[in-house]
Amino acid sequence: MDTSDPDIQFDANGQCNHCRHFDTVVSQHWFPNEEGRRRLERIVEGVRRHEAGKAYDSIIGLSGGVDSSYLALAATRWGLRPLAVHVDAGWNRDVGMSNIERIVKALDLDLVTLVVDWEEMRDLQVAYFRAGVENQDTPQDHAIFAGLLRVALRHDVRNVLSGANYATESVLPTAWGHDAMDLRQLRAIHRRFGSRKLRSYPTLNFFQYRILLPYVTKLRVIDMLNYMHYDRIAAIESLRREVGFREYGDKHYESQFTKFFQGYYLPKKFGFDKRRAHLASMVLSGHLSRASALEAIARSTYGEEELQADRAFVLKKLELTKSEFDEILSAPPKSFRDYPTATELHRRMSRLKQALARVRGGT
Repeated sequence: MDTSDPDIQFDANGQCNHCRHFDTVVSQHWFPNEEGRRRLERIVEGVRRHEAGKAYDSIIGLSGGVDSSYLALAATRWGLRPLAVHVDAGWNRDVGMSNIERIVKALDLDLVTLVVDWEEMRDLQVAYFRAGVENQDTPQDHAIFAGLLRVALRHDVRNVLSGANYATESVLPTAWGHDAMDLRQLRAIHRRFGSRKLRSYPTLNFFQYRILLPYVTKLRVIDMLNYMHYDRIAAIESLRREVGFREYGDKHYESQFTKFFQGYYLPKKFGFDKRRAHLASMVLSGHLSRASALEAIARSTYGEEELQADRAFVLKKLELTKSEFDEILSAPPKSFRDYPTATELHRRMSRLKQALARVRGGT
């Protein structure tokens, strides 16, 4: 990590706040050891017991990427009966779809595909481009998570197994993005820059996301990979051997839009390379040397010919002209802080949960 993260802070020893956060906070919730094995066994046993007699005991969102694919492989090894769900937001690369097909066939999983209305998705993504904010993946990410939870409720499954993990995602600078589940901001940006109503686009508001789902419907999202020694490089090799998995480049590049947004838009408009955070996370988790990470970040994400092809594809799909996109790129960068957010609501909810936890602990 470097000062392309404007909030980074280095101490007298040259250690940054991300490293300190990993050592003091993340390490308390990450168990790539014997303790993790014991916790994982208890979680798996609980899922089996509570969902006995149902067709599926869990839901796994499959993107065709490494994390979710390896989680599906691991879940079947644990004897779980997951339903695989893919939310198609319109940007699937062939390699990602091929991986999904190989996984569900090799593991004999049932697959549900939820297709997001493309015209609504396109309008929302163009609105985000015109808003000029960092996290252009919010329209995809919000729809994917909200859609996944809808399918879980429809099939009466209360356990959503998530591929989110500290081994590759512990470093996430606040200045580089914003919570994709902030529906208040999503709607504010769309009202200002969008041109059509979002009639079927999947959403979750604050009440549904933070109160209704976890406390009323008792739906749990479990980051299973945080209870095991999850090594992304080793996971790719396992997936290759067992299901014929095909690699697709850097993290999250199974989405054509994410590849373009992270590999070109962010460095061009904001001056930072999100690979730094992913590589730094792998260094902190001990799965990559710092020297190897520096070597990787020195390599360009795009060759000129590939960039021109991807740029032309993205602009055509979003129905943006070259001049319109050039204007978007040259406009002053904006922060998520420039638009309404639900941040204060989330802070209050977190403080309330902490206070309740202290009361329970005291009794």
